[in-house]
Amino acid sequence: MAQQVFPTKSNLMAQKRSLALAQQGYELMDRKRNILVREMMGLIDRAGTIQDKISEAYAEAYDALKKANITLGSVDEFARCVPIEEGMALDYRSVMGVELPTVTLEPSAPPALYYGLESTNGVLDDAYFKFNEVKVLTVELAEVESSVFRLAEQIRKTQKRANALSNVQIPQFRTNIRYIGDVLDEKEREEFSRLKVIKAQKGSGTAESAEA
Repeated sequence: MAQQVFPTKSNLMAQKRSLALAQQGYELMDRKRNILVREMMGLIDRAGTIQDKISEAYAEAYDALKKANITLGSVDEFARCVPIEEGMALDYRSVMGVELPTVTLEPSAPPALYYGLESTNGVLDDAYFKFNEVKVLTVELAEVESSVFRLAEQIRKTQKRANALSNVQIPQFRTNIRYIGDVLDEKEREEFSRLKVIKAQKGSGTAESAEA
């Protein structure tokens, strides 16, 4: 590959500039990768915490639902009173150029009750509130898991680019620089030797003329 670079001083300067840019690019890629990895690890820890909360909330919600079914006979009629969630909003935040989703629900604290209180009891309310907590946590988990997936994909691409710079381009530029430098040095030595020969020949010619 190095032999394809024509050994001139202008090419030598160009290769040195390219090497400096490649090294700078590698440093930026490495810094970006480290920042993205830290961000992803933090989100993975957060996802684990949310998963634990969801499991606990689900267990408590189903336990309360069983008790409500026992005390009220069936809660299907009351469940149909709860409207479909339509208050979800999607936005994005940028981390080192990576767009990560932020999902939010319209605040409703405490959640509104959509069924009649005279025909229900506190056990049903408890189940409703617990399932609402599961909904909120599920939205949060979806945001985190989607962000982790995007970060992992970007880290893979960044690592691939960093490897290409470190293992291919930077060594190639260094090899080209050595090759051009060696050729130019050899040319300078040849030129120096040629000038010495010419000078010696001129000196010999001058001495012969003086003798004559």
